[in-house]
Amino acid sequence: MSNHFEVIVIGSGPAGYVCAIRCAQLGLSTALIEKETDASDKPQLGGTCLNVGCIPSKALLDSSQRYADTKSHLAEHGIGVNDVTLNIPEMMTRKEKIVSQLTGGVAGLLKHNKITVLSGAGQLLAGRQVELTDAEGQVALYSADNVVLASGSEPVEIPPAPIDGDRVVDSTGALCFDAVPTRLGVIGAGVIGLELGSVWARLGAEVVILEAMEQFLPAMDEQIAKESAKIFAKQGLDIRLGARVTGVEVTPEQVTVGYSSGDAEHTETFDRLIVAVGRRPRTDKLFSGDSGVSTDERGFVFVNEHCATEAPGVWAVGDIVRGPMLAHKGSEEGVMVAERIHGKAAQLNYEVVPSIIYTHPEVAAVGKNEQELKAEGVDYKVGTFPFAAIGRAQASGETDGLVKIVSDADSDQILGAHVVGPSAADLVQQIVIAMEMAASTEDLQLMVFGHPTMSEAVHEAALAADGRAIHMVNRPQR
Repeated sequence: MSNHFEVIVIGSGPAGYVCAIRCAQLGLSTALIEKETDASDKPQLGGTCLNVGCIPSKALLDSSQRYADTKSHLAEHGIGVNDVTLNIPEMMTRKEKIVSQLTGGVAGLLKHNKITVLSGAGQLLAGRQVELTDAEGQVALYSADNVVLASGSEPVEIPPAPIDGDRVVDSTGALCFDAVPTRLGVIGAGVIGLELGSVWARLGAEVVILEAMEQFLPAMDEQIAKESAKIFAKQGLDIRLGARVTGVEVTPEQVTVGYSSGDAEHTETFDRLIVAVGRRPRTDKLFSGDSGVSTDERGFVFVNEHCATEAPGVWAVGDIVRGPMLAHKGSEEGVMVAERIHGKAAQLNYEVVPSIIYTHPEVAAVGKNEQELKAEGVDYKVGTFPFAAIGRAQASGETDGLVKIVSDADSDQILGAHVVGPSAADLVQQIVIAMEMAASTEDLQLMVFGHPTMSEAVHEAALAADGRAIHMVNRPQR
């Protein structure tokens, strides 16, 4: 095997493996390096997303929602169920099977595209040389015309709550509980904390989420964040804002958390504690000091709008570069980089990258929100529509939430969309397509939406932006 490739990709998460596949599709000789291994000592492909992130968490979210529906919501449909039981080991087995199928699928795709998979830790050296250290400590040297860094991210730890892997766990550990905690603490009310808290709350745990910030979901549209908070409170999630964790005391049976709120000090005792305060880029030992690559104070690799680093022929994509840590953002960056390596003028429209929280109901957004537009001095208009007025939502018993669309007041171009409610992720994706095509609210108004569907809420929100909603009383236009 030659030690020179046209492209070497370090990291096999969504950004890395997608980049490698697209490079191979374009006829470039490609190698993919992955340092993590599975139980069989084979490269653990798929990164955080497939193995301990997006996929396993969504599997548990789906299983837990089915359990909650069966136990608490079928009676209103005239369906009686007795002796509903919960088998956590079986639920975990299902999760692992899904992960195995998907990671196996990635392996098959890499093989089909004739990509060389190398197992070990890769480090970029000067001149696009890559040093590979395998599990036995053996070192090999490779070279490439282009190197793509895609090493992903890892959970952030905080000094007051050190991870012990038993009573105090990170997001990975929270996916592997062998029983439902009677009382569960979560530090962090962000995407990860809300999703994991939702899983175990649905399965019967009393969940308390401690969030240091005073505002709930500050990056989201304020109206959507407030509506989401109401829904989650109704579901039993006890979210405490302005709660700064000061220390943790662990015993074999429980964990006691101390936190401050305002001028008061509090303690809470839990069976388990999840630390979900965010993620950081995994860039330690990823490149040598003379590689030409540099990072900011938080460890993010400096890149331009096309993900090129300061070193010629070296690129970086996914969680280790600026922007939201989202698998879909990283994978599209991987495609863009592959295309640019091949000489194509590819680019990525970062203005239309959707963000999603997979609670139930989902919370999703794309583009600008109201507070951002106000801060920028943009004259805008707003259309909102509640799911409670949608026939399909009524028939499904999914009436919480709303769709919100913000548009430029003069041009009518859609600037953003924000949804909390059933199928929020899919509804926002409809507006992502519209925004990519520079559509206006009028364009959505003129489209025919199927009836009865959840997407009718998108149509009505677009109509509401001009005071034309049909199935609610319109508010006076400002």
